[in-house]
Amino acid sequence: MWQKSWALGLALLAVAWLNACSSNPPAPVIERNASVAKPATAKPTPAKPKTSIEKDWRPDSYTVKKGDTLYSIGLEYGYDYKEIAQNNHIQAPYTIRIGQKLSFAELNKEANAEAANNGVVVTPLKTEPVLSNTPSASNQPTLITEPKAKRDVYSDATFNAPTPPSPTAKPISKPTVAASEVKPETSKADTSKVDTNKPEANKPTAEPIVVAGELSDWAWPAQGKLIAKFNESSNKGIDIAGTQGQPILAANAGKVIYSGSDLRSYGKMVIIKHNSQYLSVYAHNHQILVKEGQQISKGQKIAEMGKTDSSQVKLHFEIRRQGKSIDPLKYLP
Repeated sequence: MWQKSWALGLALLAVAWLNACSSNPPAPVIERNASVAKPATAKPTPAKPKTSIEKDWRPDSYTVKKGDTLYSIGLEYGYDYKEIAQNNHIQAPYTIRIGQKLSFAELNKEANAEAANNGVVVTPLKTEPVLSNTPSASNQPTLITEPKAKRDVYSDATFNAPTPPSPTAKPISKPTVAASEVKPETSKADTSKVDTNKPEANKPTAEPIVVAGELSDWAWPAQGKLIAKFNESSNKGIDIAGTQGQPILAANAGKVIYSGSDLRSYGKMVIIKHNSQYLSVYAHNHQILVKEGQQISKGQKIAEMGKTDSSQVKLHFEIRRQGKSIDPLKYLP
């Protein structure tokens, strides 16, 4: 009888054990060392800007024709007449003869090199030297030193014990400053005053930098009514009507390469070279206020409007690229 009871007890114990296993499922197994391979997404490389340089149309040499002067050849091909004279060993007063061959090779080489560089100067970033090998404080973990926790043995007495009050922060006392040590604050108006008697205030402004390549941000050379537009065959620029003595302004920064009245039908004229590609022309002036070789800033007064070699008071204005006349209205705002 006791054997049957013992077998029945074993059976009940086995059933209870199976129920306990079914109610507590096994914990999931996680492979911590297994790594899931993600598809590599290739970062698109930024496309480098294409630098296209227009081929210089100017020939390496030119044969002097009837009616040519060194001034007119310089304007026609976009060169300083003094540069042509220097490269061809021509002395003042710059006399040339029909059939004489002038070389432009060196001038073209310099102009193309300047245009290829586009006036950009790359300056490497300045890196500061490391003063010490100790890691910076931002990389160090923050160490907490206060308050320090005290661990007590668990018991009913410690559980029911009242919580000790938190320590109060001590007020930080500001140092007292004697009245004699207090300095009066200077107002902003006092610091902004400039002593014009100092030599620093009378320093001349820096000369404008002439860069190569394309030019932008042109300005109108004069105010007035537009009476003639650009026409490649009959008018190589635009004509602006105005009053006698009205100011003529430089349309862009550059260097005066011609100032005079040696070119027929232009009257008193100023030519400004802005870079190796661009020139601007200001003709029919009453009075010229600048000299050859002078650096000019944009908007600077260079002449006064007049009617030399013209039937009316006006400014004839041209923009030339590599000597070729282009429509100024495409550049002016």
